[in-house]
Order: sequence, then C-alpha cells, then structure tokens
Amino acid sequence: MAAIASAQDNTMSNSSSTMSLVDLLGATESLSSLAAAVMSVPGLAETLGSATNITILAPSNDAFESFTETPSGGALAANDTTAIQALLQYHIINGTYLSNAVTETPVFLPTLLNDTAYTNVTGGQVVEAVRQGENVVFYSGLLSNSSVTTADQNFTGGVVHIIDTVLTVPQNVSSTAIAAGLSGVAGALTQAELVDTVDSLMDVTIFAPNNSAFQAIGSALPNLTMAELAGILQYHVINGTVAYSSMLENEMKVPALSGGDLTITIEDGAVFVNSAKVLIPDVLVANGVVHVIDNVLNPNNTTVMPDPTASVQMPAFSGASSMEDLAFTSGIPTPTMPVGTMPTMAEADPNATMASSTTTSAIPGAALPMRTGAIGAAVLFAGAGAWINA
Repeated sequence: MAAIASAQDNTMSNSSSTMSLVDLLGATESLSSLAAAVMSVPGLAETLGSATNITILAPSNDAFESFTETPSGGALAANDTTAIQALLQYHIINGTYLSNAVTETPVFLPTLLNDTAYTNVTGGQVVEAVRQGENVVFYSGLLSNSSVTTADQNFTGGVVHIIDTVLTVPQNVSSTAIAAGLSGVAGALTQAELVDTVDSLMDVTIFAPNNSAFQAIGSALPNLTMAELAGILQYHVINGTVAYSSMLENEMKVPALSGGDLTITIEDGAVFVNSAKVLIPDVLVANGVVHVIDNVLNPNNTTVMPDPTASVQMPAFSGASSMEDLAFTSGIPTPTMPVGTMPTMAEADPNATMASSTTTSAIPGAALPMRTGAIGAAVLFAGAGAWINA
C-alpha cells in the first residue's frame, strides 16, 4: 500500500496539468458510450467533474455493449435506479491509484459503494487490484475480473482506467454460495436457519467448505441437532474482521464467531485454516470475504494441524465416513453458469495455491446488484452530489 500511496500523492500533485473529466471522456473514442451516458443526464457531468481524489474504472464501449446483451444489462431498461447507482458507485475507487503501483500482491481498495442495501463493509465495498504478468486486473463479486486496457488517464479529480468488463457488485453470502455451486454451504445454512443471520452480519470472513468436504463427513451430518450444526457453521465465521488473503499470516490465531480460535498456517504458498486448505481465496461478498476450503472445520477439534504434503487433508471429524449424497441440499438451486473458468468453486483444485487459484474469466450478466424497482431514469443521478464525495 505504501507504493500506491506514493503514486496517489504523485498523481494529485500533477492534477493541475490534466484535463477535466468531461474533456477526457470527449477525447477518448473508446469511452464514447460512457460519455454519452454521462452527458445525457443533467448535472451528472458537473458532479463527477467536481469530485477529487478518485479513480474511475471506466467500462469501454465494448464492455457496455457486452453488458447490454446480458440479463443484467436488460435490467437497465427497467430503470432500477437504486441498483444502477450502486453499480456506478462500485466503479469509483476512493483515492487516486496509478497502475504502476499495482503489484502481484493483491490489494483491496475501497469504493464509494456504501449503501447498506448492497454492502455491509466498513469504509465501502472493495475491489481487488492485482498485477498478472503485464496486465492490471480488478476482481469484483463472484470472482469476475476486469482487465485494464488503457491505464492512467489523468483528469483534474484523479485518474481513469479503461476496463474491458463491467464490474460485478458482490452479492450476499447465501446468493454467492448458490451461484458458486457451494450447495453444501447453502443447504447447511438453510438447515440451521442461519441464512438471514450470516447475510446480515457486518465485516465478516467466512471459510466455506466445498461440496467434497461435506461429502467426506457425510455420515456424521444427518445426526446433528440444529444447535450442533449451527455451532459448526459459526466456527467457520470471523465476525468483525474482513480478512482478505493479503492479511493472513503464518501462525495467526483469530477468534471464531462460535468461540475458540482458528489457526492460520502458511507453507510454500499454501494457506490452511486449522487443517483445511484454502482452495479459492478472496471471493468478495456484500458483507466481507469468503475463502473456499477443502474441509469442514470442527469446533471440538481445534488443535488439528495440516499436512502440507497431502493433496487432500484428512477430515477433522474422526469416525465420520464419506457419502455420495450431499446433505441438506434438497431444494437448493444449482448455478446456471460457471464461476470464472472453473465448473464451480465447489470442485476447486485441491492442489492449488493462493497464487494460482484466482480465476481469469468474467461472469456475464452478473454485474447489477440484486434489487428491483422501476423509477424514472431522470431520478438516477438526482442525488449524485450526495454520494460522489461521501
């Protein structure tokens, strides 16, 4: 973050020599769709033009065209202005960040999306910024990624990066679990009557077992009482701390929601919580972050340690045997599209490391927040001045 802060200071010190946002949009052919949208709304150009110290992730014309061909893009015609405003806020980062400050170590940058109808993360919902080879990539909800095609277009209020895909506003935990194919998690939360609780918590980190993890202890699950199941699930939750992968450290101990500690182990790029391996890190959700793991954690077996040489970790529930059927999943919807390049997060590669487990494909049609309405388009930016510098 120090490098980014330095770049931020440098950009702002030179802002007086750059053009206004309106002039930049008008002079950039690949942003003509964005420029037309901005200029068509009375007052919007002035509101954005007067903002300071921001980074705009600006979808290109091709990104807009692809988005309008998706189900979410079609929702624009319904004039769901609250959702569209949330989407726009999510494309504006609080601070000015140059592309050369983004490294191979992920950073999580707060946006102007603070509306509690869509996010419950202190300081604003984040996007993940990371360098992959020569590319700067921003990850958003459901592991959707947007690559920077043209970087560091300075304007008087900050900087614009042109991106190739509209960002996806992170969904709540239960919806993300279903979309990701984590039907074991979704079913267990439903069975324990914890869906509303988990979705409404603020600033959470969740270690979510994949389906194979639930199948590995399948014989033990049907006999659990609701209270026992709830205790197990709560042991997978850190409440009050959004622990992105870049914050995890070897031998770190963090308190679980149910009580007791979770122990983080890092060895040769692989990250473990107790004996479970993190297969997919940093799935952004409305109220924090989810890390997908290969084992169900046992609150009555907190000292179990991982075997980093094993391709699959042993279950933390002694005496449990595997079952093909996945418990608690009757009535749980199946995902209608894959997440990233993987069939689902539920079938993630157990040999993946944190560095290799990030997806490389966007999810079409998933960008708009999940909220409906039908309010005239002219209302969309009526309150823009209230949030642009909030």
